[in-house]
Amino acid sequence: MKTPVILIIFNRPDETQRVFDAVRIARPPKLLVICDGPRNKADEEKIDESKAIIETVDWECEVIRNYSDTNIGCRSKLSSGLQWAFSIVDRAIVFESDCLPDQTFFKFCDELLEKYKDDEEIMHIGGNFFQQRNDKFTSKDSYYFSSIPHIWGWATWSRAWKYYDPDLIEWPKVKADGTLSKILKDPAVYEYWSTVFDAYYDKKLPSWDGQWTFQCIMRGGLSIIPSVNLVTNIGFGPQAMQTKDAKSIFSNIPLNPMLFPLKHPDTIRVNIQADNFTWRQNFGINRYWNQRIFGPIRRTFPYFYKTIRNLFKK
Repeated sequence: MKTPVILIIFNRPDETQRVFDAVRIARPPKLLVICDGPRNKADEEKIDESKAIIETVDWECEVIRNYSDTNIGCRSKLSSGLQWAFSIVDRAIVFESDCLPDQTFFKFCDELLEKYKDDEEIMHIGGNFFQQRNDKFTSKDSYYFSSIPHIWGWATWSRAWKYYDPDLIEWPKVKADGTLSKILKDPAVYEYWSTVFDAYYDKKLPSWDGQWTFQCIMRGGLSIIPSVNLVTNIGFGPQAMQTKDAKSIFSNIPLNPMLFPLKHPDTIRVNIQADNFTWRQNFGINRYWNQRIFGPIRRTFPYFYKTIRNLFKK
């Protein structure tokens, strides 16, 4: 394996151990570890356990740590930690401590990070495959292209990450001049992301990933999605920050190995059918009714549409 790994840990040593064991088998040449400081005494003990796991590296590997003594919060620590990591390496595979990879994910990223290293259109390589319930999904290729970056195990380059802005400074202007609606076109998808980006800009959401989605969307950056599931989230439950429903269909999705040699798509273009399914299943966006009811109103009477939308927001 040639690619560095960024591992984000905190107060979940059991999950951290499982993910670390997978990384140990892959034996990356460089391991960058990010960890926030404790919020309380219980955190302190669990964080110490997680950090102790990192000290068991037993292969030839440069370990670089970015640990906080005090708690600065998930959003701030992960944003600053990833900025730090990509200032050191030009590409990396990223795992949070509850994202367990299949071993073939490492080779998958190794190959595609090299293949697309100079292609500015490709900004993200994901490990998640969420089309299991999509009866219409078929693919002869090892992966497809999407407009949606999934972040439960992913990889990118510093050339793409340089656009990341934790504070979404561009958002007010983009929102005011209608740039986002022109890019997304679909009113249902636009409504969803406009609301999400409002919340990130106002610092009402504690996470870091919406800002990355913003940059991918605004820059037309495509994500590579494997045609089998290469990373599974093992962290669902009441102890999780966001993924609390242990019965979720997205919890512990079975892993499947990628077959090699990879079969590359003939053209670089978004799989619209797969993305439409993802909008509906993963984000709960009812595109059909929004398109039929609100689409013509927004296009024909944009100011009236904006007034009605603001009234509903209140």
